[in-house]
Amino acid sequence: MTAPASVKRDRIFDELARRDLEELWLLRPENVAWLAGGSTVVDAAADVGVAALGIPADGVRVRLLAPNNELERIRTEELPLLEDTPIEVELEQYEWHESSLPAAVADRCRSRSSAGADVPIDGLETVDPSGLRTPMPDAELERYRTACLETTRAVEAVADEVSPEMTELEAATALRRELSSHGFASPVVLVGGSERSLRERHFTPTDAPLEAFGHLTVVAQRGGHNVAVTRTVAFDPPEWFYNRQEATARVAATAIAATLEAAKTGGTAGDVFEAIRAAYAAVGHADEWRRHHQGGAIGYESREWTATPDSAIPIRTPMPFAWNPTIQGAKCEETVLVDADRDDLEVLTSTGDWPTGSYDAVGFDESVSVHEPLLIE
Repeated sequence: MTAPASVKRDRIFDELARRDLEELWLLRPENVAWLAGGSTVVDAAADVGVAALGIPADGVRVRLLAPNNELERIRTEELPLLEDTPIEVELEQYEWHESSLPAAVADRCRSRSSAGADVPIDGLETVDPSGLRTPMPDAELERYRTACLETTRAVEAVADEVSPEMTELEAATALRRELSSHGFASPVVLVGGSERSLRERHFTPTDAPLEAFGHLTVVAQRGGHNVAVTRTVAFDPPEWFYNRQEATARVAATAIAATLEAAKTGGTAGDVFEAIRAAYAAVGHADEWRRHHQGGAIGYESREWTATPDSAIPIRTPMPFAWNPTIQGAKCEETVLVDADRDDLEVLTSTGDWPTGSYDAVGFDESVSVHEPLLIE
């Protein structure tokens, strides 16, 4: 089987040929992680990492550029995908106090008539390589499955231990700690108790207690891969709670089924969105889609793209998707692998240790198993 980094490099070659460019430089951490499998993040608030990869159009060599104080660490610790391929890595460095990473890239492109970069750099064409990140190479899927399983186990381990008195902040801290113990960064950690999740869809944690129920949502990141999952716990839920959770689960099942159908028929993210909107109406909550984004493809960012009513983005598979419908006080979110060639849906965020239910998709001859609230008495 072809190594995933070789598949990705070949996509870059095709893009360079299409644009008539001699080289593409990747500075954004998500793009470096996509190609090389490691992290170049030191300052999470920065647009660029501490190292860049330059991929020329004329061969298998890749240039690794970093300041002198980072080069050896990046070479030995952060290039796992490149190490498993015949791709040659050429090391280049600059003194940390003499330049910045974008300026150092610009200096190395002066001899080329045309080059591109994934961030704006004077003299280089700006190239957004996000479209090259789909579909996910077959050779990478097993590693992604492992990341999904370990993320879900971490979230469920914390969810098993929460209580009505625990605050959202305490639960969020426990989630970050558990994920970190398995080597995951946690760019998104949301915890909503029964009072705040009625008001907010992005329930950033506060010192409010969970009380009657709680939603625990994460996006975990490891080795360039992002995984999204939500688990819901119930202690003494109100009468409407299960009805809304079931309605949300049907919308999620519809989104997943619509993704497979769009992939098989050449459909778009907009087609999936229309199916989601119809599902909300069918379960009696027609306007709820307006109150929160519904998700989209996932993989190398928390969302590769987010579906909107007019999205023309084609659905390409095999690829993981994370749809996250909400109805006031209720939420359902899984990471699901969709493979049109195999006519297959695989819920990757499943450990077998959490309650599940099979839900009929609205408008599709498909039922999908998604996770239900765990009742803690």
